[in-house]
Amino acid sequence: MNLGMLLDMAADGFGDRVVIGRRTDGLTAAQLRAMALTGAEAVKAAGADAVVYLAVNGPAFPVALFAAAYAGVPLVPVNYRLGDEQLAAVLGNHPKAYTVKPDEWLELTGAGGGEDAGFVDPESPAVIIYTSGSTAAPKGVVLRHQNLVSYVLGSVEFMCAEDTDSALMSVPPYHIAAVANVITNLYAGRRALVLEQFAPEQWLELVRSEAVTNALVVPTMLKRILEARGDLSVPSLRTLAYGGASMPAPVIEQALRTWPDVGFVNAYGLTETSSTIAVLGPEDHRAAIASDDPPVRARLSCAGQVLPTVELEIRDDDGNVVPPGVKGRIWVRGPQVAAEYLGAGAALDEAGFFDTRDEGHLDAEGYLFIGGRTDDTIIRGAENIAPAEIEDVLLRHPAVADVVVVGCPHDEWGQCIEAVVVPKQGVDVDEQELREHVRASLRSSKTPDRIWFWDELPRTETGKLVRRNIVALISEERAQL
Repeated sequence: MNLGMLLDMAADGFGDRVVIGRRTDGLTAAQLRAMALTGAEAVKAAGADAVVYLAVNGPAFPVALFAAAYAGVPLVPVNYRLGDEQLAAVLGNHPKAYTVKPDEWLELTGAGGGEDAGFVDPESPAVIIYTSGSTAAPKGVVLRHQNLVSYVLGSVEFMCAEDTDSALMSVPPYHIAAVANVITNLYAGRRALVLEQFAPEQWLELVRSEAVTNALVVPTMLKRILEARGDLSVPSLRTLAYGGASMPAPVIEQALRTWPDVGFVNAYGLTETSSTIAVLGPEDHRAAIASDDPPVRARLSCAGQVLPTVELEIRDDDGNVVPPGVKGRIWVRGPQVAAEYLGAGAALDEAGFFDTRDEGHLDAEGYLFIGGRTDDTIIRGAENIAPAEIEDVLLRHPAVADVVVVGCPHDEWGQCIEAVVVPKQGVDVDEQELREHVRASLRSSKTPDRIWFWDELPRTETGKLVRRNIVALISEERAQL
């Protein structure tokens, strides 16, 4: 199957149901299909070999996604916030692309008249998403139709949603979650809404006015929503999924207390795996928050259990699979795992497994705990130190709202440990107090050599921290002392 066939199924199964936008003026499944077919004809007529989407999220995005699918070329959603040099490099990879301008695109495709698409090979590329990872140069991750369709079929039932259900996304179009949510909500028959520019008050108002039943946020968004002034009620909301970055335990605990009737879902995945590969469901959240048993309580900070369609192994540095409780690198295999980079091919081992470059471990019940990126490891002297371990301890201090730990260059040790802490509003905290707090839980070699206090951390739209940027900012601040 290909993505176009998913839309065909939706249009045939519930063509008059609004699936994109607001209830009053949104697009039905049949309209979406007609617009996508019209767009596909325009792409073919232009002789394009890709469709570039360089804009904020909105109704033009799903039309472009399925138009590209019907035309048999990949959609390339590009980060409009890239610098000129990086943007030129990305666009230079697609010189024959058809570039979508949302207003013009919707006017063009809204005219209708597109004919049925021809055969599109499921093995062909459907989406190319650029991700910078731990390096500065963006890499194009190639997701084929079969990868994305496998993810949909393995995680969603066709027409499982009621016609009154709606989902609110607050992620940019160049993130894998945006693509995944379009296709999974469509397949489920759930109306998809987008908040183009996130603001907590607007998010809350939209949830109430559109009777949103399902929503997706990143951790920083959830934190800002909980801190919003005024009415925090979300009477229609049944499920709130989060992912994209690690969730501080105090934030999810506050959310569970604020909205006890909402089912929270933590979704862990990567661009290379076509989105989610592990899920911590609502009952897991409720069991963890209510438990006094430390191992069960700890699951509130885990990624959940692996999807049945995905195989996962934790391996040591020699490539050996380790037992539960032992930390190592996370490797995954399955039909939704693409692990393919533009111009470089698939990054799979001889058994078909992909190295996520994330560290982690499984507990005795199969719950997956993420320990951070292997690229983030601090090497102080001859010791490898995981920043996530130190961050977890600092976040347990009652005065700490947010934190990041990085390795900075050091003449003697190679790298020293430095932390940036955002104190909770109105709370004073001392550097030495925090260092003693870490030393009480971890050995002295893992205690930060220095702690900086900032008003906020420079996170991306999806809540991620680019650690090389943190190191650069620390260097700038140190030079000003």
